[in-house]
Amino acid sequence: MKRAKDKFSKQSKAYKKFRPTYPSTLYEELLKWVHTKDVCWDCGTGNGQVASALSPYFRTVFATDISQKQIQNAGNRDNVIFKVERAENTNFQDSQFDLITVAQAIHWFDSAVFNSEVRRVGKNGGVLAVWGYGLLRISPAIDELIAHFYKDIIGPYWDKERKHIDAAYETIDLDFQPLAIDSNFAITVQWDLRSLRGYLNTWSSVQNYMGQNNGENPVDGFMDKLKSSWGDTEQKSINFPIFMRAFRIEK
Repeated sequence: MKRAKDKFSKQSKAYKKFRPTYPSTLYEELLKWVHTKDVCWDCGTGNGQVASALSPYFRTVFATDISQKQIQNAGNRDNVIFKVERAENTNFQDSQFDLITVAQAIHWFDSAVFNSEVRRVGKNGGVLAVWGYGLLRISPAIDELIAHFYKDIIGPYWDKERKHIDAAYETIDLDFQPLAIDSNFAITVQWDLRSLRGYLNTWSSVQNYMGQNNGENPVDGFMDKLKSSWGDTEQKSINFPIFMRAFRIEK
């Protein structure tokens, strides 16, 4: 099993404040495929965003992450149980979960070992759903600047696992029966420059860059260049395209 990477403990408070949330329509579509809504596991939960969103629909939601600091910044829900555990090696019972979710995290896992764990703890007929979101889109002019920053400035500082997000998780082998789930969703937010800066500072590549360049933050220079293209509008509509894959667990 490959070594676990904790990339977000350092900026866990900013992660909770600035990371975008998923639309309710995504959960509505996902839940159509779940036969029984008793127990759910949100794996790689981060600050518990998905676990909290799913909690009204399940008797119990378990939420796990390798980051103690991320768990500490999660909100409290009566029926959500947070645990610090690796995705690939949990203490859950066999055939425990009706739904297993992984949002913007499965690229960090050892997928072969995780497949085995899902097969062990998922119920027969249960659902595994993994999803994430791609590079933000604002306008053609700003998108060009963001693409340059993403590829040319901090590109060398992304962990190798980032390639799976760029490939919409199609490069991750998940050994289950695919479902024809609707994945045509997007996150839309209204952000000013401060919020955009806060979000960019949560990127693991930015933290890697700073760690290798004496604390210099590449976001500062990028934001200076961005201001002229941003214009007079204080807030802009920002779109994050969502990709999702879902599977039926069969034993």
